[in-house]
Parts: sequence; structure tokens; C-alpha cells
Amino acid sequence: MLIHTTNTKLRVTRAVKSAVTAFALTLGLGAHAQDATSPPAQTNAAVLTSPKTAKAANRALAKKVRHVLSRTKGLSPANIYVNAVDGMVTLTGSCISDDQITLAGNAAGKVEGVSSVNNRLGIRTPR
Repeated sequence: MLIHTTNTKLRVTRAVKSAVTAFALTLGLGAHAQDATSPPAQTNAAVLTSPKTAKAANRALAKKVRHVLSRTKGLSPANIYVNAVDGMVTLTGSCISDDQITLAGNAAGKVEGVSSVNNRLGIRTPR
């Protein structure tokens, strides 16, 4: 009786593995069934990037924005903090005037790779 149960479990396991393998192969073959005249499929870059690559890209974009802010005439970026996530930049911290807040938001929006700016800067009050 023990041998019969073990053989049955083994057969079921093999059958399940075969079915899963066949399904995977079917999906794989279906993805490559395009002919040479059809245009290549569009790929979503966000899906293909690893979390590590995305994090590095976010850091690089934030650094680029900080660099532009530091080069912007009439802006004191000492208390401006930049966070970037998938092209969306958030500015936090403080400036000494409304004009500088607007200037920082406009400068950040012009940086290549920035899709939107969330300007959360406030006015720094003297102590």
C-alpha cells in the first residue's frame, strides 16, 4: 500500500511539472511568434528596470536638479532639499522670499528628465 501511494504521488508530481513546463513553453513561443515585417513591440522601461537601477536614476536626477538650483542666479539653495522619484521632483525646505520659491520651482521644472515638480518650499522666518 505504501508503494502504491508513493508511485501515485510521483506520477501526479510529474504530471503537474509537465503541465507547467508545457504552459511556460507555450507562453514563450507565443511571445516570439512575430514575423520580421511586424514592428517591434513597445516595452515599458519602468517594468524592465531593477529597483537598484531605478534608485540610482532617482539619485542622479535629484543631483542634477540640485546642481541647477545651485547655478540659478538670485537663488539661495542652502535650505532646499530635492527628492526625485520616476521624474517627479519634490522640493522641500525653505527660501527667504516668494520670488525664490517660484524661481526654484521653475528652475527644477526645466531640468531634463523632470516630468513634474511638487514645490513644497516655505518662507524662512528670521529668528
